[in-house]
Amino acid sequence: MLITGHQPNYLPYLGFFHKILISDAFVIVDNVQFVKRGPFGWIHRNKIRTKDGEQWLSVPILTSGKFDQMIMDCAIDKKQARWNEKQLKAIEINYRKAPHFEKYIEKFREVLTKDWDMFLGLSVAMIEVFLEALEVKIPVYKCSELEASGKGKELILAMCEKLGADRYLSGIHGKDYLGDLSYFTEKGVAIEFQDFRHPEYPQCQPGKFLPYMSSLDALFNLGSDLKPLLLASGGIETPGSEAPREPNDSEPGPEF
Repeated sequence: MLITGHQPNYLPYLGFFHKILISDAFVIVDNVQFVKRGPFGWIHRNKIRTKDGEQWLSVPILTSGKFDQMIMDCAIDKKQARWNEKQLKAIEINYRKAPHFEKYIEKFREVLTKDWDMFLGLSVAMIEVFLEALEVKIPVYKCSELEASGKGKELILAMCEKLGADRYLSGIHGKDYLGDLSYFTEKGVAIEFQDFRHPEYPQCQPGKFLPYMSSLDALFNLGSDLKPLLLASGGIETPGSEAPREPNDSEPGPEF
């Protein structure tokens, strides 16, 4: 059984869903520290394509005095008036001419216009809309509900033990922090790495192709053709396999 896990990123990029599509079960890792800034500050935000390039869409999170808070405890800053309406308007303006916009926008509109208090509920609801559009049938769990705990290696192993998994699919950035994989093999778990090559596809905005947008971009532009494209955009790299791919600093993170 191959499982994978990831923080509940907001409007995730394509690699997030590629990892889910090639796994047997997915764990939403909600009981780890929320990261707001830096190269791994993708949890509460992502980018959409506009006629002028790219635009960030960010969920306002209450962080003052809460440096160590877990993702599951993050509250939305409701003093940021109409932030969700502004984001919906940006999505509608920039994608209304996309070929499959009308097919999918209502589900996203329903989620984005709800009065959310907690970030986790919003982000999971958005992920579920994507999974439905991609016709993903695998089980989805929250790490907190599995009562899997620990940091780094310990947390990954705990997730595997809770679900009876003997294989874990890590993102490419896992190579940076997992270190010696014998920790897992000694306990009967094989660590494998996602080999995702970002696909290029027609975007409704003019100009050169921009990768690493929110999956909204590809879904509105490709519709049902997105799933087979994702499945053809890489696979699984086992330790010691040929032609390993080095992490790309522009790829969203953090990931497990």
